[in-house]
Amino acid sequence: MAHLIGMEGMGVTLGARPIFADVTLGLDDGMRVGVLGRNGAGKSTLLKILAGTATADAGRVTRAGGTRVAVLDQADALPAGTTVRDVVHPGVDEHVWASQAGVRDIHAGLLADVSLDADVATLSGGQRRRVALARVLTEEAEVLILDEPTNHLDVEGVDWLAHHVQERYRRGVGALVVVTHDRWFLDAVCTRVWEVVPGHDGPGGRAPVPGRVETYDGGYAAYVLARAERARTAAVAEEKRSNLLRKELAWLRRGAPARTSKPKFRLDAAAELIADEPPPRDPLELTRLATTRLGKDVLDLEGVTVTYPLRPGEAADRAAARPGTAFGGTRTVLDDVTWRLAPGERVGLVGVNGAGKSTLLRLLAGTQQPTAGRVRRGKTVQVRTLSQETRELDEVAHLRVIEAVEEVRGRVEVGGKELTAGQLVERLGFTRERAWTPVRDLSGGERRRLQLLRLLVAEPNVLLLDEPTNDLDTDTLAAVEDLLDGWPGTLVVVSHDRYLLERVTDHQVALLGDGRLRDLPGGIDQYLRLRHQLEAAADESMARTAATSGSTGTAATADDAAGTSPAEQRAARKEMARLERQLAKASARIEKLHAQLAEASAGGDVERLTRLAAESREAEAEHATLEEEWLVAAEVAEQ
Repeated sequence: MAHLIGMEGMGVTLGARPIFADVTLGLDDGMRVGVLGRNGAGKSTLLKILAGTATADAGRVTRAGGTRVAVLDQADALPAGTTVRDVVHPGVDEHVWASQAGVRDIHAGLLADVSLDADVATLSGGQRRRVALARVLTEEAEVLILDEPTNHLDVEGVDWLAHHVQERYRRGVGALVVVTHDRWFLDAVCTRVWEVVPGHDGPGGRAPVPGRVETYDGGYAAYVLARAERARTAAVAEEKRSNLLRKELAWLRRGAPARTSKPKFRLDAAAELIADEPPPRDPLELTRLATTRLGKDVLDLEGVTVTYPLRPGEAADRAAARPGTAFGGTRTVLDDVTWRLAPGERVGLVGVNGAGKSTLLRLLAGTQQPTAGRVRRGKTVQVRTLSQETRELDEVAHLRVIEAVEEVRGRVEVGGKELTAGQLVERLGFTRERAWTPVRDLSGGERRRLQLLRLLVAEPNVLLLDEPTNDLDTDTLAAVEDLLDGWPGTLVVVSHDRYLLERVTDHQVALLGDGRLRDLPGGIDQYLRLRHQLEAAADESMARTAATSGSTGTAATADDAAGTSPAEQRAARKEMARLERQLAKASARIEKLHAQLAEASAGGDVERLTRLAAESREAEAEHATLEEEWLVAAEVAEQ
């Protein structure tokens, strides 16, 4: 195994403060390293030294001769006036890169919606990020250093990137170093974890202690276990943080069996460590509390349709122009959607960009009205939204952190315990010193934490979280999840962070871009399967269109272009109707089983619970199969 980059006794000093001291690390062929650490701990500094764009003040950094390094920075410095083609493939003829299957895969995974001739200055922030990532991935380099590569990627994009990296390093040649807060990605990709532990000023600020880097074998799950074991062995004073780690580990063992199958994840030690750890949350108790606070009615969308005017150069979609509607010449985002949120329901919302996720959140929040249909609200509903921006904190920029929380409310009950503003602030990672820091001096991650705290202490009973993981490190994410575990309200989370969705929500729904809202009994895996099926169907339809056009030499008719005859479309519609009846029966059976599960749980009947749980899983799998068959039939019927 070839050695690529090494550090020996590396030290970095900023002013009078030592950032690192005596750090020794090695990067070899086949290593895939995830770098974790709190915001401001020095992760980006470590990456710059590895990349050679910054120099150490002490020790030495060595690089094997001929080792090439490609770097993705957090900031995308793409010069205006440059085309996407020139950024991704500078100075390379198209016939050269287009002949490479790996490069074509990168284009399909990251640049499907981006014109290669577009000026990078005209792209959105997400598109610019994907262009920068594509540029790095297409470079011929032995070492890839990626700083937050999953930013601006949706669930599907993160899944693609994970598979791309796994395939790239399958032969054990080359190395990857990645900084990301996406824990699912870390567990899917990384074989090592480097945790950057920040330094501090020492007692009285007179003896600064430099930061260090601790190493762990395995991905995120193995890291959590090893870290919890170290905490137990050392009998650390921070018992609260140790409890949080055990709770996180309990989730990993109960909710993510795929993660725990890794050889280095020692299951016997994990089982011993969490033997007495209760589930992360008690769904029956939270539902009871939520019903008390909310009543039976929360938020209902009834036959909701939302349309927008066409953008320049955009064609009207077929759903908008179908017979019997009044929305021809517009773009339909939501099409006759009916959705009912129950008290205490915790749901994750996923979907392709532009499918209507933000529109749906605005409808629930009451800041947007539907084009057709209605949104019904319970009388006691109080909705709060965690937006992607933190501009609302500008109004309290002159206050200190704890004052900004107390301005909303001084005390709040979480998980049956009353917490003061100071305790809440500390629980989300603010030290005593930072708790008295003016809001205007906070970092991006600290502003995000404060934004969430102010929402929670306002005690809403419906909470809408729009990409809540932005700017948060993994420790803070674990603390946020712990706080949400005891929150007895209705929760809707929009996020590309698969780990967060699976951790804090009980089920997921999807917007696939066709105006419909679909349940995902199979979770995110089912969503990815549905997306792949739709893409495959679209590719097949395009291939049939090309074949038809080529054989006739003339423009295809609407039926020819779709590749299906009117008889086939009628048969598909009949099949859809049959499947819809079966889906309704399957949904009724699932609801009945869930009610029986709740009854058995309340009565403590373990044998009945086990049997009903198995039946429920079987029913949900049947529902998922029927739904996938319906999607295939719908694709034929609409062509």
